[in-house]
Amino acid sequence: MTSRTPDRGPAAKRRARAPAPAQRDDAARLGRDDWLDAAHGAVVAGGFDAVRVLSLADALGITRGSFYWHFADHAELVSALIARWRERELEADRALEARASDDPVEDLLRLLDAALARGGRNLEAMRFELALRELGRQDRAVAAMLAEVDGVRMAVLTAKFERLVGDAAEARDLAALLYVAVAGAHQALARPAAGPGLAAYLRETIAEHLIRRRAPAPARRGRRAGVS
Repeated sequence: MTSRTPDRGPAAKRRARAPAPAQRDDAARLGRDDWLDAAHGAVVAGGFDAVRVLSLADALGITRGSFYWHFADHAELVSALIARWRERELEADRALEARASDDPVEDLLRLLDAALARGGRNLEAMRFELALRELGRQDRAVAAMLAEVDGVRMAVLTAKFERLVGDAAEARDLAALLYVAVAGAHQALARPAAGPGLAAYLRETIAEHLIRRRAPAPARRGRRAGVS
């Protein structure tokens, strides 16, 4: 008489986690993005270590079992959260690349505003990216994804600066300096002690030294106030 080894593969695990009827009601009430939004909030509050299925379920006011209606496990949730961030960032970069005016200074100032707003429109966006970069120090796949996003951002900045200065090497240098300056501004603005005028000060300082002063003399006149 032969014994059969119990089915403990992925399919069996999914069947074991299949939501009960009440849990399916919870799953129908909340979609995949609701879980991702809750996970995003957890990262903002405490980093990626704070993303716990039970805590997210409590925050959403539903049972933990309904989580498995949308995700196989915790790892899939985190992976989907990071993938969503990547797609949104690349989409924003494509929009910035496509948007151009006849004035390269105005073009760069608008790009600077968009880059600062990406982290400055709310504290959550800044803190999420900072937490993601911290995760990238431990996870090679995340580090590679961040390098891809950074490369796309740098390419957009370089193309914009080359329109202004007309030299590819100088444009790359200025793009790198602006990128570092914006990253530093995000770090400064993420601190609880950041004053209300800090964002405007950093914006004007970066704009004046890295953009306006690189423009031909006639184009610099009347631009100290920035783009409205």
